[in-house]
Amino acid sequence: MTCYETETAALRVDPRNPNHHLYRNNGGNWWIHYRVYPTPYTAERVRRSLGTKCLRSARQQRDQILARVFPGYSAAEEGRR
Repeated sequence: MTCYETETAALRVDPRNPNHHLYRNNGGNWWIHYRVYPTPYTAERVRRSLGTKCLRSARQQRDQILARVFPGYSAAEEGRR
């Protein structure tokens, strides 16, 4: 398990799960979900549609989003590219 943290967010990644932080809704579209911490005492869940039914595209979009939120995050380090 690899952890990435900033002052306002934390992320745990299991390299055995290439679809971490992704889930599919009933319509078949992929969504991303993660948590941010706007204050030391509160947490907010972020859930956002990736607008695609293609898993490869969803993984790429997820990696781009997580790299913006967690500057140390790199999909290449996780061996998913």
